[in-house]
Amino acid sequence: MPTLDIIVTTLGWLGAFSGVGAYALVTSGRWTPSGLPFQLTNAGVALCLGAITFSKGAWPSAAANVVWFLIGTRALWKIARSRAGTGRAAEAAPGGRAAEAARTDTVLAGEFAG
Repeated sequence: MPTLDIIVTTLGWLGAFSGVGAYALVTSGRWTPSGLPFQLTNAGVALCLGAITFSKGAWPSAAANVVWFLIGTRALWKIARSRAGTGRAAEAAPGGRAAEAARTDTVLAGEFAG
């Protein structure tokens, strides 16, 4: 049976690989920085890396991961609110989901810009 240390270390590695993968997908243009997949991955990465940094007592990094998770949670909240406001109307509107994604990006860009 795996020990808690092995589980937490595995989560840390999972978070590290997921974060690098998400960054690569955004950089290649396959994901948008304010899109749902990237923001979900970011929040998960913050939790995974936070688990390993807390367990190792790396307090500055642990604190950064808490802030990172809070930022990701805020972005996810904004996406959920934006989608709830557009709902099925976005699917029927010209541009469908692509137009909705663009609106979500605009909402998040405005949120973090000022």
